[in-house]
Order: sequence, then C-alpha cells, then structure tokens
Amino acid sequence: MVGRSVRRFVLASPKKLKPLMELIRGRSVSEAYWLLEGNAKRRLSTHVMKTLKAAVASYREKAGTDARPDDELVVRTAKVDRGPILKRWRPAWRGRAVMRRRRMSHITIEVAEAE
Repeated sequence: MVGRSVRRFVLASPKKLKPLMELIRGRSVSEAYWLLEGNAKRRLSTHVMKTLKAAVASYREKAGTDARPDDELVVRTAKVDRGPILKRWRPAWRGRAVMRRRRMSHITIEVAEAE
C-alpha cells in the first residue's frame, strides 16, 4: 500500500529543497519527522513536513483498518521538480532595471510499508 502527496508551486528553489529530500529519502516516517523538526532550514522544512503528513494521511485512508504505525512506514520516494519562474523587476544602478527570478518547486513524497 502506498500513500502519495504532491505539493505544487512552493515558493522555494529546487536547489535549496533537494538536500532536505535526500535527508529523508529511505528513512522511516517517524525518523523523517524528527529530522525535519530539528532542521536549520525551518521555512523549507515546514513545506516538506506538510507534504509528508499528507502522504501518511493518504496511506491511512487507503489502508483503512490495516494501517501500520509510523515506525513501520518508509519514505519510498522524495523528489523535487522545477516549477514555473516568476519574473520580477527591481531598480538598479544608473536607471536600469534588473530581472529577479523567483523560482518555484513541486514536492512529491510517497510513503510505503517497510519490507
């Protein structure tokens, strides 16, 4: 049984989210919660935590009464994809304008039973 959750259009660059995904991939869900709560990148880890909780809730909904506890669940897939880029302009030296790119991401997490 697999629980899957996708959080789209997160206003954070994939480059910054990728280390968090590598941190929790392959770990148990309870260990992933513990790692994300104590992480220094607090703003980014809240997005990942919400997605992880949604994936666990999806698993519990599918499994029904056969659902296992968090210790027996494993983060099977944790990936970040590129989203659209917001283009904003800011004033620069000598009357010019410089483009500022605000990158977005799509977070995908799958939770499965430990084998």
